[in-house]
Amino acid sequence: MQKGSFFLGKSSRMSHIGLLGICFLSLVAGALECPLQISPQSVVVRYGDSVSVNCSTSVTHDGMGWESTKGGVPLSKASLITWRVSQLTDWEIEPPFCYINYGQQQQCEVALPVTIYKTPDSVSISTANQAMTEGNQYELQCDIHNVAPAQNLTVNWYKGETLVNQTNFTDNTKSPVNKIIRLPIHPDRADDGAQYRCEAELNLGEEGPQPHPKNTSEPLSITVHFKPTIHKLPSTVSVVRGYSKVVVCKSEGHPKPTISWSDGTNTVNGENFTITESTAENLTCTATNAVGSSSRSVTVVIQENITPIIIGIVCGILLVISVIFIYIYITCYKKNKMGHYNFKKPKASKGLLAQPAQTP
Repeated sequence: MQKGSFFLGKSSRMSHIGLLGICFLSLVAGALECPLQISPQSVVVRYGDSVSVNCSTSVTHDGMGWESTKGGVPLSKASLITWRVSQLTDWEIEPPFCYINYGQQQQCEVALPVTIYKTPDSVSISTANQAMTEGNQYELQCDIHNVAPAQNLTVNWYKGETLVNQTNFTDNTKSPVNKIIRLPIHPDRADDGAQYRCEAELNLGEEGPQPHPKNTSEPLSITVHFKPTIHKLPSTVSVVRGYSKVVVCKSEGHPKPTISWSDGTNTVNGENFTITESTAENLTCTATNAVGSSSRSVTVVIQENITPIIIGIVCGILLVISVIFIYIYITCYKKNKMGHYNFKKPKASKGLLAQPAQTP
């Protein structure tokens, strides 16, 4: 060990740590043992409202009072004194504290946390894009005017009745401020006509008003443009020669799409298209709007008309059946008429049998 150095042994270090701990505990105990009770222990006050808080003691004292920039109470021998302000309008008010002088010139104090709040003058929602296109990103903006305190403000975003986002603030400004909050969205076709709204909520703790004060904007309905889609269109259509069939091409899109049919040479506008035996084999339905277009192909199959053949076959079968029936009928009828005679002696009538024989 070099000369002049100083070294504390283990036991010495422990004794110093113990002394520091005892001093710290003594300070804490002294603070906890201040014989004052304030009720309530903290206050949340709407800007301009009145406030009153009691400070009391159960010990003999030399005087107690309230120290405050507003509503201070001078030293008093009473056991209960009240800090009272009829209209609290000082945003920068320092926390008032109740103090007491007692026993051998001891003094202690208890501070009162004070929160002054103000609900917003207005809450509104807007967007720079009245019409949005599916697949792009946009922003909704919520404007909140004159709200305090900002650090207790939460902005809730709703789509319909569903909470989609929340924004909190760390701004410790006590006086009213304006806040502008933006929400990025990626709308799709299912969001066309969806209603968004933003809500300013002041969460002021258990001492604050319950439920929490909320101000909500009017709903904003968004318009989403999207590319057309074609549905319920068969890929193959069969038509009997000599007949026609109407096929319908329906599409969904925003703005409402226009429909056209093409066979490669000619174009016909409208959802309905009449197919005949002279229609081209390949057709295309196209739906178009300002966002884009979609197409679907239809193959036309011409079938021969077999109805006359079927009718001829049916008539031939009926003719054969009729001939067979006539043949069987004639054959059975002749058989019943030939070779069947009755040779029995006819019976006499009752009147003739009953006459007696005459004698000559």
